[in-house]
Amino acid sequence: MPVIDVHTHMVSPAWLSLIHEHGAPRLDHRGEDVWLDGRPFMTLTRGMLDYELRIKDMDAARVDLAILSLTCPNVYFGDETVSVLAARTVNDEFAAAQAAWPGRIRWMASLPWEHPAPAVAELERAVAAGAVGVMVLAQVAGRPLSDPAFAPVWRAIDERALPVLVHPGTPAPGGGGFGLAATVGFPSDTTMAVADLIYSGFFTAHPNLKLIAAHGGGALPYLAGRLDAWWQAGHARDVLDEPPSEVMRRIHFDAITYRDDSLELCLGVAGSSNVLFGSDYPHPTGDMAGILARVDGLTSAGAVRGGNAERLFRL
Repeated sequence: MPVIDVHTHMVSPAWLSLIHEHGAPRLDHRGEDVWLDGRPFMTLTRGMLDYELRIKDMDAARVDLAILSLTCPNVYFGDETVSVLAARTVNDEFAAAQAAWPGRIRWMASLPWEHPAPAVAELERAVAAGAVGVMVLAQVAGRPLSDPAFAPVWRAIDERALPVLVHPGTPAPGGGGFGLAATVGFPSDTTMAVADLIYSGFFTAHPNLKLIAAHGGGALPYLAGRLDAWWQAGHARDVLDEPPSEVMRRIHFDAITYRDDSLELCLGVAGSSNVLFGSDYPHPTGDMAGILARVDGLTSAGAVRGGNAERLFRL
């Protein structure tokens, strides 16, 4: 069974230049960091820009195929022209990488979600160029993914039955510095985003959608019982006709949990057919070999290593 990494990132030098030129007032790229609101937000690593190093590291970790996606802040900056250009720039670079390493690389499209018509057009262009899915941040310019403004984009994705990786992008403020923003804030971002989609009846409205919640779903597996209790108490019953934990059986989760017991909890909530190997490479917390070793200890190792991804992404 091939090992398929569904949560792994690359960035584009041209994308970084666009952030520097058009990211103000909130974003900038200076030195080795992307800055948000005047402080370092994301530290760049060599692996984010060096495809040869990526392939070497994949070989060392025994990872066969990487499904690339951009990381935060994605392309949600500047005006419509800039956002569309940023998406096209990154998508074209990923398509070129797939052409250069056809047996090792696939990719998910970035879209200018704030501008639905151009976003749908870019989706069509990206799929024609080889995109096998879509990546979206847990919030788009401060708006939830359930915002009606994004309905045309979701409809176009649902019609194509494409996988969508929901990735954190805006950590909660506070917490005493960047450390807690990364370790607690980012998973909380994903947790809030996907819980909102669950309670809003989003998955009933989009029956073909294949959503992947990043970082083991944040806190969702741990909170499944609490979400059910809130629903059973009468909340959201007008739009959701089944317990949230049942909806979670239709959501996919990556295996980026860092603990055996956390991964087992994720499998218990989602089911073994809905958990996928991911590494978060090449972020500092990325760990291809370590997470794969954890996956290899599962009774459902083959499915999580790559079988589920092959089916989900139709590889």
